[in-house]
Amino acid sequence: MSTATLIQRRQLLQSLAAAGAGLYLPLSAWAQAKVAGNPFTLGIASGSPTHDSVVLWTRLALQNQDAAPVAVRWEVAHDDKFSRIVQKGQAQAVAGLAHSVHVEVQGLEPDRWYFYRFAVGDALSATGRTRTFPAPGAEVARLRLAYASCQRWDHGFYSAYRHMRDEALDLVIFLGDYIYEYPGAARAVRVPTGGWVLTLDDYRQRYALHKSDAELQAMHAACPWMVTWDDHEVQNDYAGLTPGDGGPPAPDFAARRAAAYQAFYEHMPVRASVLTQAMAGLASGAEMRIYHRVPYGRLASLYMLDARQYKDAQVCTRDGKAGSSSLNPAHCATWNDPARSMLGLQQERWLDAEWGSAAARESSWNLVGQQSLLGQRDFHRGPGQTFWNDGWDGYAAARTRFTNALQKHVVANPVILGGDVHENWVGHVKTDYADAASASIGTEFCGTSLTSRSNGNAKIPEYLAENPHFVFADSERKGYGVVELTPRSLTTTLRVVDDVARADSGVQTLAKFAVQAGRPVVEKA
Repeated sequence: MSTATLIQRRQLLQSLAAAGAGLYLPLSAWAQAKVAGNPFTLGIASGSPTHDSVVLWTRLALQNQDAAPVAVRWEVAHDDKFSRIVQKGQAQAVAGLAHSVHVEVQGLEPDRWYFYRFAVGDALSATGRTRTFPAPGAEVARLRLAYASCQRWDHGFYSAYRHMRDEALDLVIFLGDYIYEYPGAARAVRVPTGGWVLTLDDYRQRYALHKSDAELQAMHAACPWMVTWDDHEVQNDYAGLTPGDGGPPAPDFAARRAAAYQAFYEHMPVRASVLTQAMAGLASGAEMRIYHRVPYGRLASLYMLDARQYKDAQVCTRDGKAGSSSLNPAHCATWNDPARSMLGLQQERWLDAEWGSAAARESSWNLVGQQSLLGQRDFHRGPGQTFWNDGWDGYAAARTRFTNALQKHVVANPVILGGDVHENWVGHVKTDYADAASASIGTEFCGTSLTSRSNGNAKIPEYLAENPHFVFADSERKGYGVVELTPRSLTTTLRVVDDVARADSGVQTLAKFAVQAGRPVVEKA
């Protein structure tokens, strides 16, 4: 490695550390690029909240993407007029991170709302609103959050976010497929710029396209987000370091995945600690650890899982092609191989330890955000079974370990949130999905997509009859879910837009459900 390359890498790591810590450095400490126009056209965001900290994010939209570093000022205040400043500082936006900024603001008061903004020169960003969580162990009366996933640009407008802003939320949990790597779709509502997304520059441009949406920007500015990813942040149906399908094959999939992961970091309000070996580590195969748990007082423990990075490849895919398909478990000897995992053994062990902790027992609710549908979904009517091999149904032994751990540790009121399938599914987490009479140990709400298409409701009654652990399903409507928690009960409201092809679409409630603490049964509310 050349001396120049070593210096460049060292400077990048130093700037990453400074930006993540939100250090105040004098302007003279950094070279300054001249910024013309409004550099904040990609919006602002906050996320990764704890009881005393939150991440503030922006990315400068500069005409010269190779520009010198830019000092970005930031402020956090008690009021939206910024007359009562809580903290302020400067962070460095560098070309090596697409001029993104991640400020980890520490030492905030628990359980309160704050306002924040950024500035470069005379340019001022929009004002964002964020909050800290209640302190661990604190008694909490309520948590109100939305969960969402799968916002394919060409399949519709993000009108759902306009209505989500009216939901008086504390938090948004995003469950994957923030972008899609495709060049476009038939009957496109709006066409993405660029072709297939393959390189770091491609991923950056696709994120920038999504970030340019005014409704999405406004929802990011309304409250903090917790985020995970699914497949389309890299490639359809990829699993670990095994490529998926669709588009021109990458000569080096590991390099493509590293580029995609870097772009994810650059555009999400996540902590620098997710980069376990800094940015340079991604290129050598280091993990980007996004799974974690955070308490919301004593009311809830919130878990975000990663069911892509460590996932074993799908098995018994038709014609041996890459990616997913349906499978018949009777004709697939490897389907129930206990060595196969969705989460990877390290993450499984971590989750088992978390569920065995006092926090899981003492929390009124344990909310798990992960990518897909947990419950078994048999598509074959009558005797025999047909499963989709990319979701949990393709990893039966891993799912059994998951549910066994819930049962072993007597986890208090587990609730599984999912996405990926572009459909709403509501049901019960079972100890044995092959036995309809087996015990229910939790509840599940798998959400529809924001925009991404699905197949319609023609076969939904048949599927519900075949899979009685589900109490509701819908494969037509698009939107999001709203979960409200109190110590005694949970309510989930499925909100759907009238027409994703209309930017001014209205919204309505599709269904509403309730779960009482200590009783893992979903009831219509």
